[in-house]
Amino acid sequence: MKRIIVVLACLVLCFAVSDALAHFGMVIPSDSMVMQGDSTKLNITVSFSHPMEMVGMDMARPKAFGVLVGGAKKDLLKALNEVKVLERKAWKADYKVEKPGTMIFYMEPEPYWEEAEDSFISHYTKTVAAAFGDEDGWDEEIGLKAEIIPLTRPFGLYAGNLFQGIVKVDGKPVPYATVEVEYYNKDKKAHAPTEYMITQSLKADGNGVFTYAVPKAGWWGFAGLVTSDTKMPKDGKDKDHELGAVIWVEFKDWKSR
Repeated sequence: MKRIIVVLACLVLCFAVSDALAHFGMVIPSDSMVMQGDSTKLNITVSFSHPMEMVGMDMARPKAFGVLVGGAKKDLLKALNEVKVLERKAWKADYKVEKPGTMIFYMEPEPYWEEAEDSFISHYTKTVAAAFGDEDGWDEEIGLKAEIIPLTRPFGLYAGNLFQGIVKVDGKPVPYATVEVEYYNKDKKAHAPTEYMITQSLKADGNGVFTYAVPKAGWWGFAGLVTSDTKMPKDGKDKDHELGAVIWVEFKDWKSR
């Protein structure tokens, strides 16, 4: 009997922990700023994870994966190869930087069923990289179902800078959208003093604009979250569908001579 109680307690704890952690679609390039003399080959990793706690989920092959360069989209879906990230199924692609300019990498996932939340999750995710000093086009819209449009240039930022963006769904700003923010704890050195500090949470204003001051160098994810008006079927029942507009931005430390 005691053994059964212990097992049940562990299961409850696992579900509680899973439910407490924020989900993030992730599109992370090996470099956000390619300068003269740097490697011109970018490695792009695509995954679905809890980035602060470094817990992964299996991710099906995305519906769409591509890059916007010079105002034109390029389909990169066939370039994806299956890999493991945090011991879970994820994807990786190589991309050759051919000319100066910005590159907006984007991903549309298959809906993910989250048992702990009794809902589906789709995080439309992007990141912006730049090459050889050209920065035009960093605020261009991809046209994703859910998308964050940066108001702050999303590269070349220092830790401590403010970051602003607009949360949009179907091309329209979402007033007072909930925005979750997490640090990509890649080296697992960061530790949150309490569960409240794992995920930062804020609200956009009436125009869908949010603002956040990043406290530490590294990659940070911003996820604008909205519940879709359209339900999705699961086991004969209609379930909620969370839409996430996600952007990943790298912040750097100030360097002294």
